[in-house]
Amino acid sequence: MSLAVLYSRALSGMEAELVTVEVHLANGLPGFTIVGLPETEVKESKDRVRAALQNCQFDFPARRITVNLAPADLPKESGRYDLPIALGILAATGQIPADKLAEYEYAGELALTGELRAIRGALAMTYRAAHSGRAFMLPETNAAEAALVEDAIVYPAKTLLQVAAHLSGHDSIRPYVSQRQTITPHYPDMSEVKGQEQVKRALEIAAAGGHSVLMMGPPGTGKSMLAARFPGILPQMTEAEALESAALQSLDGSFDVAKWKTRPYRAPHHTASGVALVGGGCDFSKLMRLTRNRCDKTDEVFLIGNHFRSALRTKNTSNPRPAQQRQQDIGRIPC
Repeated sequence: MSLAVLYSRALSGMEAELVTVEVHLANGLPGFTIVGLPETEVKESKDRVRAALQNCQFDFPARRITVNLAPADLPKESGRYDLPIALGILAATGQIPADKLAEYEYAGELALTGELRAIRGALAMTYRAAHSGRAFMLPETNAAEAALVEDAIVYPAKTLLQVAAHLSGHDSIRPYVSQRQTITPHYPDMSEVKGQEQVKRALEIAAAGGHSVLMMGPPGTGKSMLAARFPGILPQMTEAEALESAALQSLDGSFDVAKWKTRPYRAPHHTASGVALVGGGCDFSKLMRLTRNRCDKTDEVFLIGNHFRSALRTKNTSNPRPAQQRQQDIGRIPC
């Protein structure tokens, strides 16, 4: 069989879209081509895959190899496709059986030695894979994160050899068993604030109703201190909320298992530049896009320039001409 088909995932905004990895071997001059809108790191997988297969004592075919990452109009980035590409070559050359390939989705970056390195977005990809009915094969270092998804079947692997042995039936990989521990989120305690009973009452009402809060007063009256303690009086995150927040944070690699069910919190200073607020630095605007189960605080909001506030308001819109379309998506500034 000179054709092998496997499945993986691509991170596209807040989604983890299904990617079909097709590996075809043909006669002709030896070559290795990857098509399907691959980024530079995906194109470089040719050298990583070749070295990993040879160092794992597999035969690398001296044939014309074409790898198609479908759909073709979806950009592919990161080294997560190393593992499915390598397995596709092994299946197309008959070095491993291809009958079980469709039962799993694969993601993992290969070291030149054949070891699997951690990837970002494992939780988001596993969340989508669980709904597709397939198990997920990924690096062992990502197993604890991916296993947070309920009903997900995660197979942690250390090396390419271990995955090949599992698919060949020689040495099975056991599914990862999640050992969830009850982690109590740690927030600054509201009891540390002396006085300010009216403000505390207002914060309690805002927390119960899910409202935004605007605190005004002279410097040193405790506005920032109270805002920092606001997440501690919010209701505890449900499993669905925690999974949504964790999956979205996993897209950019910022999720930490130790912070499971901890509400994201950011406090950019009013002297931060517009570039920092909108596109870099504190990642404030990115956090607004990532999850709605958050608590954000902006210091001295009225000292922020109008053009900065306008940038935050229009950062999240996909409509370049809202006046003509009479529609505008607003990313408001939580205070």
